[in-house]
Amino acid sequence: MKTGKKPAVLIEPNKIIDFLNSHREAVGIRNIMIGIGTKDRDSVKQVVKNLEKTGKIERTHGKKYIASGRLPRVTVIEVTGTDEYGDVIATPLNWDYNDAPPQIYVKPIKRGKSRQAALGKGDRCLARLQTNKDNSYNASIIKRIGLAPKTILGIYEEDSTGGIVKPTDRKYRFHFAVTPEEANNAMPGDLVVVEILTGKKLGRGSAKIIEVLNINQPSNTKGDQPYTKIALYDHNIPFRFSDLAIEEAGNAKPTPLDKRDDLRSIALITIDDEDARDFDDAVFAEPDADNKNSGGWHLIVAIADVAWYVRPGDELDKTAFERGNSVYFPDQVVPMLPAELSNGWCSLKPNEERPCLAVHMWIDKNGRTLRHQFVRGLMKSHARLTYNQVQAAVDGTLDNLTAPLFDTVIKPLYCAYDALSRERLDREPLDLDLPEKKIVLDKEGKVQEVQARLRLASHKLIEEFMIAANVAAAVTLEKEKQPCLYRIHDEPPAKNLESYRNFIKGIGYKLSKGQVLMPRNFNQILRQAKDDDFYEAISQMTLRSQSQATYTGNNVGHFGLALRKYCHFTSPIRRYADLIVHRAIISGLKLGAGALSKDPINTDEIGTHLSVTERRAAVAERDVIDRFSVAYLSNKIGNTFRGKVNGVTKFGLFITLDETAADGLAPIRSLPDDYYDFDEKRMTLKGTRNGKVFYLGMDVLVILKEANPISGSLVLKIIDPAEFGKKTRKQKNRYRRIKTKNLNSKKMTSEQK
Repeated sequence: MKTGKKPAVLIEPNKIIDFLNSHREAVGIRNIMIGIGTKDRDSVKQVVKNLEKTGKIERTHGKKYIASGRLPRVTVIEVTGTDEYGDVIATPLNWDYNDAPPQIYVKPIKRGKSRQAALGKGDRCLARLQTNKDNSYNASIIKRIGLAPKTILGIYEEDSTGGIVKPTDRKYRFHFAVTPEEANNAMPGDLVVVEILTGKKLGRGSAKIIEVLNINQPSNTKGDQPYTKIALYDHNIPFRFSDLAIEEAGNAKPTPLDKRDDLRSIALITIDDEDARDFDDAVFAEPDADNKNSGGWHLIVAIADVAWYVRPGDELDKTAFERGNSVYFPDQVVPMLPAELSNGWCSLKPNEERPCLAVHMWIDKNGRTLRHQFVRGLMKSHARLTYNQVQAAVDGTLDNLTAPLFDTVIKPLYCAYDALSRERLDREPLDLDLPEKKIVLDKEGKVQEVQARLRLASHKLIEEFMIAANVAAAVTLEKEKQPCLYRIHDEPPAKNLESYRNFIKGIGYKLSKGQVLMPRNFNQILRQAKDDDFYEAISQMTLRSQSQATYTGNNVGHFGLALRKYCHFTSPIRRYADLIVHRAIISGLKLGAGALSKDPINTDEIGTHLSVTERRAAVAERDVIDRFSVAYLSNKIGNTFRGKVNGVTKFGLFITLDETAADGLAPIRSLPDDYYDFDEKRMTLKGTRNGKVFYLGMDVLVILKEANPISGSLVLKIIDPAEFGKKTRKQKNRYRRIKTKNLNSKKMTSEQK
């Protein structure tokens, strides 16, 4: 008869880790046993204990476990600000890992009777988390743990009453008084941090300055407006290079031809904006000489060889990684690399020899890539042209620079672009044409004009050439079994699609369920709505329904571009992601110095960091453009403007002005006197007595009531639609249709009750 305990079962620790990685929620010992297929509880507990000691897994409440780096279902978060769409974002309060914390999107607080104030930067909350596909989280607030410290950022000024601080946060619509004793030696125009005090002085809230932020902006700034200075501090954007980084950049020298391909005789040209200072891509096209490819083209996209000058592990590399990307403001650029490189040795200036990493591509007459080849070369740009200049040449207006290049260089580029356009039409990526603002400054750095940024065929030409090169890079890295930092764009999240479907259904459009969703499904709706009042609103809602494009080592394709393989290769001067791709290509094809380091790289970790720096730059750029736009309008108080409703909330309407594309808020108190019901599904405000309906895409007349450049906020007052004059038949039908839908909705609700 056998006695004693059963021998312990050998449990593979990686099985437990893999099981926990496959679960978004914390699980207990029993579930782990079931998941890995064992009944030996003691062995599982021992392995789990060892994994916890080594930090590979973590214990949460209720003796449950999660993989390290995952957040428990309920945790404490701290608000860090808003993203480019205005959504509140946060990070876990206690994050003890070396890699960047996951992004947390905070759902709006339902105020109800409690009248809770909106969440602000620094507020801490207990939240319930839900994991998204991209490993970000959605947070539902359970309760606030503590409000942010009562400090704010502002600009110190002096008026007839004494010192004042103008807050940079648009939720503060008033100034704070500062006594001489509390001014902390601040000078007018200084960016300061103040502590809000109790009590008032001269009818204003009072504050004391606790820190003066002497931010010396980069030397390429224009004027002395504080708007960019605010963004640099508010978004924690690094803008000073270390002495060592500057020294390394200053030691850069011309690159010898050596084993590089000699591309100097090829008529490569750069096409950029008028104010561009870094030229990192050049293009060339000619008919394919292969008789088997009739109507086909040979393209070359040559990119500045940043990897030759910035080597893994050096100070320039560390600085570039920290920044992640260049940041472009109306009055200056905060570059990823020092000017000696970004505007010097890594800029493809005309008639100067520059090292490059180039891709030859052979396409057929329908734009399909037949083959491609990457080379490391030495090139000489034959001309620096602008988008407007090239477009004018194609439209028939030649100048001294474009005339000699037109038949041999510019015309072939457009013929190759026509072929690429046919491939694009066949692929049919997401076709969103959203307006962008361009701030035009005078020599003193003051806003001269705010205009819509034109999107010309010359812009699209360069875009198509760059997309083709990016696809070729991703294909090459997979073929050579090199790590690839993909640029991915996942399918729209289910919750976003539900909101999108509800919105378009309310205005007479439909996105079917139960089908494999493709970009062309959204394009079809956009085409149907092209002449509709709702077109811009549908475009905005289409954009907001999409996932956010990110960098990662795990390829899921690019939904928006309708591409299975895609990465960024074409801008290593201003994007660190492209530099990683260059190094990987150099490694895989054995093209010489500047390849990846021998140590393996974590593309997921790098991708997470670069996605964060990219979003940081986008929000900062948007904030500064808003402030410049408002500065332009600040001397037009009381003027009347035409605009379009681009957002509907229970507290008012967000309106984009036609003339400047500036965004402002028309508070609900500014609407014609009535009580308004907010329909979240249809995004409308409807008066209960007068029956007036305000809806997304509606054309409105407004009076500019307030303009605060420091916070970037506009306050508008709606002029009663009855005062517009006669509506067109289309406007009347649209108004009647929405009004009827709202009434029918109320009847159905009443019957159901």
